[in-house]
Amino acid sequence: MAWPTCTTSSFVTEAPIADVRALPGIRYSDTAHLSELVAPPYDVIPDADIARYLDRSPHNVIRLIRPGHDYDGAARTLEAWLQAGTLRADDPSMYVHEVDLGDGRTRRDLLAALRLEPYERRVVLPHERTHRGPKEDRLALMRATRASLEPLWFVYDGAGSELKRLLDGAVERLPDVTFNDPEGLAQRLWVLPRGAWSDAVTAELVPLQLLIVDGHHRYETAVAYAEEAGGPPDAATRFTLALLTDIDDPGLDVLPTHRVMKAGIAVTGGEPKESLEETLTSIRGQVAAGVYRDGRFQVLPLEGEVAVVELHRQVIDNILGRRSAEDFLLYTRDAKEAVRLVDDGAGVNAFFLNAPDVRQVLKLAADGRTFPQKSTYFHPKPPSGMVIHRLAADLTL
Repeated sequence: MAWPTCTTSSFVTEAPIADVRALPGIRYSDTAHLSELVAPPYDVIPDADIARYLDRSPHNVIRLIRPGHDYDGAARTLEAWLQAGTLRADDPSMYVHEVDLGDGRTRRDLLAALRLEPYERRVVLPHERTHRGPKEDRLALMRATRASLEPLWFVYDGAGSELKRLLDGAVERLPDVTFNDPEGLAQRLWVLPRGAWSDAVTAELVPLQLLIVDGHHRYETAVAYAEEAGGPPDAATRFTLALLTDIDDPGLDVLPTHRVMKAGIAVTGGEPKESLEETLTSIRGQVAAGVYRDGRFQVLPLEGEVAVVELHRQVIDNILGRRSAEDFLLYTRDAKEAVRLVDDGAGVNAFFLNAPDVRQVLKLAADGRTFPQKSTYFHPKPPSGMVIHRLAADLTL
């Protein structure tokens, strides 16, 4: 199919605003055993781990989000669970989610429905380029299940708004659900039925831009599906399930993603370093990249604002020429693994990066700039299976 680029749309609203609403979220009835029912987002689960989640419970959400190519089977499973009461729909609600990071910090998020808007409206801001393959898989699953099975993750700049106060107030009581995610991190969920509180949250979010931090492919898939499914302006098909986090939340972590180039010439001109540790320390706070090849480390200074952007522009793109970077790069968040990949012959150059500053990412995205794929990795990712959004054209939010 011809993919929309999120630059035009037949369902735009009158004014470009962030339209965040309560939804009749679908949740597991057995909240006491939710730890056995949730899974990581579909795209971070290695194929080798799928069996482990299948074994955790016959109702684990893995059966919906990673069905292989059996998309109709996932749809039948979803309907069977709804009919059996394994899943049930809430009255229209927003949800507040918290995760303990294990180091004394907590991240707090809002789960709600977000109106889909084309990128040109500058309400939803992308920051990474996407590729066709993942979108085709997710669109096939969405067509079959008619559901937004996992939240897309966004950040907003809530400075000067009442959002922090509103979310603080929501968690003054005990949570409705507590569970541990697959990493063992403690999670809490509050259910906030539609009313004065959710109306106030909606109003506070109206003027804010939302940066996609995880789910670029799925956002563009949701836009494509909404164009297909149609429905009136306030139909559930016009919205996606969104998890929204304040950019200043102390628990918002972004990790670096290092690059390993499978082939290419040596990179020279950097400052030699004795070890990986010294290399990583030297690039901290600098627009620079660490480099490893043939048993030697160096730090390469880069000109510009963001190291990952300049590494691709000044180094990787020059080495590869017209060849696609995605065909020649491996990615890892483990710097030691990057070294091993080069030592084992899987790559010839390893490039080490700092995590980009989230505010800088938001600023550049607001200016219309995009980053190379896998420029950011926000962690920990929200588990799948907390809330599901049904994409029904006859359901009004």
